[in-house]
Amino acid sequence: MKIATWNVNGVRARELEVWDFLERERPAVLCLQEIKASPCDVPVRLAEREGYFCLWHGHKGYSGVGLLLDTTTFAARPTFYHPEFDAENRIVCANAGDLVFASVYVPNGNRDYPAKVRFLEALEAWVGAEHAAGRRVVLCGDLNVIRSPRDVHPKLRNPQQIGQTEAEQALLARILGRGLVDLLRGFHPDDDELFTWWAPWRNQRERNIGWRLDYVLATQSLADRATSCDAHRTWGTSDHGPVTATFEGVAVVQPAAPASPPPRPPGQLDLFRR
Repeated sequence: MKIATWNVNGVRARELEVWDFLERERPAVLCLQEIKASPCDVPVRLAEREGYFCLWHGHKGYSGVGLLLDTTTFAARPTFYHPEFDAENRIVCANAGDLVFASVYVPNGNRDYPAKVRFLEALEAWVGAEHAAGRRVVLCGDLNVIRSPRDVHPKLRNPQQIGQTEAEQALLARILGRGLVDLLRGFHPDDDELFTWWAPWRNQRERNIGWRLDYVLATQSLADRATSCDAHRTWGTSDHGPVTATFEGVAVVQPAAPASPPPRPPGQLDLFRR
């Protein structure tokens, strides 16, 4: 099973790149952030991507997340939902049996830092509740927080800057403390140039002067089955690069899809058709 996350910085602007990424990587789960489009404005071939159960959650020009699950991996359509703390279309979740996937776009906090703190605190509580319910969790997305100073290029380190503060790092540590594993760092423990976001000026992406803001976090039992997790700096034109994680032997147990209703007798109206 391959799981990928990507802040696309506008799904309409990156339509071809998202399509090509799906074709190249064939992820079982794709989490997208900052889609900047209402569901009706998502390009049709992505909105109704053949072979995927899709949920698009956004509005024009700002924020928004998407979640796509492969129909060959998941036999029945998952239950999509948004936790109560969702604001500004920043989180969508999918339950597939005891597995739960979340695509998350945490506020950057520059305009409203208290709102960012509230979101991270609520995210911690949600992860705890999911684990208490016996579910295996994969939380993916742009969390807009570094874990430690090494997650920022030395030229950009500033412990007073939002996204780098000790208080935010402590909030992220609390989320991880709810039983999640940071797979990207786990597979690259000694890489001090492991970044996923680069400011779009002065060739910072080409020079790899960036921050690590994008994560695949997984319950320990899932992390034990992970075989790789990598960041893709050179893919696409977003200011973020995708992150992919692969797993082996992950069982997906879902309720059977409901049986098709019997055919209607000739002339009977379908009262629920729109």
